[in-house]
Amino acid sequence: MARAPKIKSVRASVLTPLLKHIADQGSNIQEFIAKYGITRTQLSDPYSVLPLGRYVTLFEAAAVHLKDPDLGLKLAMRVQPADMGPMGVLFSLSPSIAAGFQRLASHVMALQSGTQSNMFEVNGDLVWTYRLQDPVMWPRRQDAEYTLAACAQLVRSCFSPEWKPLEVHFEHAESANPQLLQRIFRAPVLYRQASNRIIMGRDDATRIYRSEDRELVTILEHHLADLIGDESDESQTMTDRIRNRISLYLGQKPVTLTALAAELNMSARSLQRRLAEEGTSLRDLVREHRIQLAANQLTQKDARVTQIAHSLGYADGTVFWRAYRGWKGEPPSAAKGQRRAAQDASGDDGEEWITGGA
Repeated sequence: MARAPKIKSVRASVLTPLLKHIADQGSNIQEFIAKYGITRTQLSDPYSVLPLGRYVTLFEAAAVHLKDPDLGLKLAMRVQPADMGPMGVLFSLSPSIAAGFQRLASHVMALQSGTQSNMFEVNGDLVWTYRLQDPVMWPRRQDAEYTLAACAQLVRSCFSPEWKPLEVHFEHAESANPQLLQRIFRAPVLYRQASNRIIMGRDDATRIYRSEDRELVTILEHHLADLIGDESDESQTMTDRIRNRISLYLGQKPVTLTALAAELNMSARSLQRRLAEEGTSLRDLVREHRIQLAANQLTQKDARVTQIAHSLGYADGTVFWRAYRGWKGEPPSAAKGQRRAAQDASGDDGEEWITGGA
């Protein structure tokens, strides 16, 4: 059975619901996927892998092709545990909602690599995060909305039909139909955040719904571990491991040497030394990530400096303004002006179609 390679990739099975829907709408699937360098042969084995960037691009293109900007949300409403393969089955066997989300975070790389996911506690609430690592893969609204809405659907299918999170966060800007997202999630939805997140009350998430079949769970976990192969967190450089955590925690909890070192079961001094050996530091990595996020968010329509500042973990817009000027030698408004000029020149009124990992 094929293991996911080091390139950012996605299992062919992930595309199945999307391609079935496109076919149901009367489109020629073979012609459509050929535009993105994908063949039916590649899709015949659900365990085969495809470049993640092509999947993200295809999903966005499908929404345009079908004239359905809410495509990802609508597909997510049909998701059942079996649609996610062994990971979906494992989720359905979990004793609690929190355990299910923790397993999604631990095993997401079995379905797609180049993906960051984690669950942690903030002020007594549990936060589950999901984010594609490569900032160049943009726009990626369809993937994000599909993933988070599918998770909400799984919770309602496997645990409680009435479940609703406390809050939902998305990296991208607000859609033309924000009311639909609020109806689907049954919770406030925030946009232009540092990561995609589902925030849950701890008591609700840790409530025990069932006793799990430990033998079956062990078999599934071993199978998923085999699919992940050497893509696990432990196989990454320390720099990459810290980058992953910065992207997940920024704007939600303090990103400090002490906290990160404790999570990695090492001293703060040891972590600092490991990063120095790799030619970097926590401060450098946080700054690098903030620059990437700021550049991305400033290119989005109607970007607000105060909102960007909050998502980057700054106290207010003034602090972010000073930091950005220190990075770029110009205020954030310059980047927004450049975006408007580029859109006027191209006639485009939305986000650019830029994807990576092809």
